[in-house]
Amino acid sequence: MNPQFPLYIPSKGRANSRLTIKSLEEMGVPYKVVIEQQEYEQYAAVVDKKNILVLDLAYKRNYDMCDGLGDAKSKGAGPARNFIWDHAIDSGFKWHWVMDDNIRGFYRLNKNLKVPMGDGTGFRCMEDFVLRYKNVGMAGPNYCMFSPRKVKQPPFITNTRIYSCNFIRNDIPFRWRGRYNEDTILSLDILKHSLCTIQFNAFLQNKIVTQNIPGGNTAEFYSKEGTRPKSEMLVKVHPDLARIVYKFGRWHHHVDYRIFKHLKLKKKADLEVSSGINNYGMSLKKLETHAD
Repeated sequence: MNPQFPLYIPSKGRANSRLTIKSLEEMGVPYKVVIEQQEYEQYAAVVDKKNILVLDLAYKRNYDMCDGLGDAKSKGAGPARNFIWDHAIDSGFKWHWVMDDNIRGFYRLNKNLKVPMGDGTGFRCMEDFVLRYKNVGMAGPNYCMFSPRKVKQPPFITNTRIYSCNFIRNDIPFRWRGRYNEDTILSLDILKHSLCTIQFNAFLQNKIVTQNIPGGNTAEFYSKEGTRPKSEMLVKVHPDLARIVYKFGRWHHHVDYRIFKHLKLKKKADLEVSSGINNYGMSLKKLETHAD
């Protein structure tokens, strides 16, 4: 089973690593990768050309960076994400997925086990659950590192930030903005509009720490200037909710999402949910390994 909505990967400088692309190809999940024209040959050498979209540079020119630095620094992935949003709408879809290009696998967390997903069924499960409700703006799986397998936790939580793997409703009145921290900015834009977000623990993503893999914005941002400008931008855009803190040896932003706990999921009027547990045909299989 595969997702019913399109899945996109904005990518830059990672034709060699292609972690998310490789993960989805192993699962048989269809995708489109969005790149800039100057990298077309590198990606076309290792990715089926029918899966490649070239970014319209108008999205870079018109992007709201939320600062006054213009073209002095990289504009990040936001322009490509807005291009993706419009591409999904033009293709006739009401929702779309957009994923970072450094995700090494997806998992189902169940009964204290993190089981690698062998196909796209997990995405379909998340879609179907979200579509039960009329007031969800965005959803996605939590990070593996934030969801320990032996700690009791709910299958999902509502009204928090959605990072790196975003399932987005196309008709909400927002777009990506900000040179940095655009995931958090969009999450807060949605929540302030009294729409809910859903973060799944039942399904997880193995997101590689951004600064640990070449490409993306690693060279332009983090290796040169650290994480403080990223945190400062969020405070500038959402000063009522965000503040800067120093911990774990570097600067971070902090947002208290408890202010949104009053937002409740609203079921659609025509919702019908069958009784019992629907595992969507998923089964646990032991993979055979062979010594070299």
